[in-house]
Amino acid sequence: MSIEITRTFDLLDHLVANHPKEDILANKENGEWVTYSSHDYYKYAHFLAYGFMSLGLQKGDRVITISGNCPEWNFVDMALAMTGIVHVPVYPTLSTENYLHIFRHCEPKLLLVSNNILYRRIQPALKQMDNPPIIYTLAHIEGEHRMFEVLKLGIASREEMLPKLEDLKNSIRPEDWCTLIYTSGTTGDPKGVMLSHRNLCSNFLAHSKVNIMDSNCKVLSFLPLNHAYERSMNYHFQYLGASIYYAESMGTIAANLAEIHADGFCAVPRVMEMFFDKIYAAGKDLKGINKIIYNRAIRHGMRYDYTSRRIFLWYQIMQRVYDRLVYRRWREKFGGHRLTIITGGSSIQERIIRLFAAAGMCIYEGYGLSETSPVIAVNNPHDGYVRIGTVGPLLEGVEVKFADDGEILTRGPHVMMGYYKDPEYTSEVIDEEGWFHTGDIGKFVGGRYLKITDRKKDIFKLSAGKYVAPQVIENKLRESEYIDQIMVVGENEKFAAAIVSPNFNTLHYWALKYHLHYRDNTDLIEIPAVSDKYKSIIEQYNKDLAPHEQIKKFRLVSEEWTTANGLLSPTLKLKRNILLAKYKDIVKDIYQKDDTGKGGFFSAFRSIELPSIKILSRGQ
Repeated sequence: MSIEITRTFDLLDHLVANHPKEDILANKENGEWVTYSSHDYYKYAHFLAYGFMSLGLQKGDRVITISGNCPEWNFVDMALAMTGIVHVPVYPTLSTENYLHIFRHCEPKLLLVSNNILYRRIQPALKQMDNPPIIYTLAHIEGEHRMFEVLKLGIASREEMLPKLEDLKNSIRPEDWCTLIYTSGTTGDPKGVMLSHRNLCSNFLAHSKVNIMDSNCKVLSFLPLNHAYERSMNYHFQYLGASIYYAESMGTIAANLAEIHADGFCAVPRVMEMFFDKIYAAGKDLKGINKIIYNRAIRHGMRYDYTSRRIFLWYQIMQRVYDRLVYRRWREKFGGHRLTIITGGSSIQERIIRLFAAAGMCIYEGYGLSETSPVIAVNNPHDGYVRIGTVGPLLEGVEVKFADDGEILTRGPHVMMGYYKDPEYTSEVIDEEGWFHTGDIGKFVGGRYLKITDRKKDIFKLSAGKYVAPQVIENKLRESEYIDQIMVVGENEKFAAAIVSPNFNTLHYWALKYHLHYRDNTDLIEIPAVSDKYKSIIEQYNKDLAPHEQIKKFRLVSEEWTTANGLLSPTLKLKRNILLAKYKDIVKDIYQKDDTGKGGFFSAFRSIELPSIKILSRGQ
């Protein structure tokens, strides 16, 4: 049955009419998967909508949710959308300062928090508010309202609220405000991105056409639903009728994939790098012929291309051999099926795309921003519209052009309504012709495939006038199994340098092999042999870089960079300003600077007191 989807909550009618299945949504409770049918989803969303209306919430009010991924998130999301209430999903890992900024900025009437840990985390921010919102919780917390009360209120008021809700639903237009998403950002306060129903629906309908999955498939969801990327894919999977199972935690991804025999999932490149590292490390424990075959399968996979599988007969033969001996065993660890993996958020290493594709786990790399709802372009391996090293062709309905400096500009129904309470900044990023300025630098490859080269704001200039795009270099160097994270520095300096956070699992294995003795990671990175090892690694990668891009100096640091310690954003991007502040002394040391920020040699040169001399005029 064809149902036009122009507002997010139209998905409920679509699901009931076209995909009336028993496990459209699922999560684990007490170690067991609990499933919800399409009809359950429809009913819970409507009863919650009645409940919100009975509480006196009105169209245009803001409601914040702070929660992990779970079916209840969807029930609330759809209930709010039907009533015209603006859903403000917020990361559960923010600082008190960020929570306070968001709470004050969006002025919510109600705040839904999922558990006691998150409840305690937001308390310092709430105590600083003059008019804090009413709190509702999913879990039982003594003295606080529970969402169960809203559900019961909705059930009790069904007869009264049903006609009012239908009138509300009919009044909501595609261009109406649906959600407020605060960008995680790497600097400054989060900005509120206003997205309409049209923004969200036009986008997920467009990228759902690229996916080969259907209602017989299961997907695992573990990226935060409050992020525009996972949220859009969440709608995408619902539109296709695929069952969505929410992972227990980031640490159980592989186990959960195997349990449900998943057909796909969404990831960010960092997650795929961790999977790659585990696959690569597994070969180290093998012996003899098994080790040889395993390593050859990896080398074969890293040469994989979507055209070579059709052109080269010998490659096809070896592909079948390695699939039987190695690749299918990898798939068994992820549930046994050939997988569709969607990645976004930042650039993914080409070798990872090639290896996973060779193993029957195709990666659909895409690109977008919260402000673009979010997808602009995506590769489509199934239909052959793919170019490794790019983010693929544009989505249907999306326009792109390039500014004189190479910045990507985009226009279409996917471009946000604007930044909440910030019309000045909105006018800076969306020009009079409706083009949104992404801040990313790119170009078309082959006239069709969009390639991102760097973030405009991250590109810096050396003192000699040469530009350096750090993300390109960082992504290349992270291909090394010895490098977990790296930040390239050197703005206004003579050369590019790097701060390196090692992959300590790999480094510990190497240190054991060479009988190195150390107390901890801080001690380990001071060993000259370790420094020499990283010097040789960097020199190897320098061969593929232009002279001005090459890393001339580096420093190892003992800290791992994570979201928990605030050095990575929730989407696992480097927080450059915070990292630069943290390692400012190291940067000074690299460039031999004193406290004035001037070069050591020139500072010493200027410190010499010169005797006075007589200035002679010309001819004397």
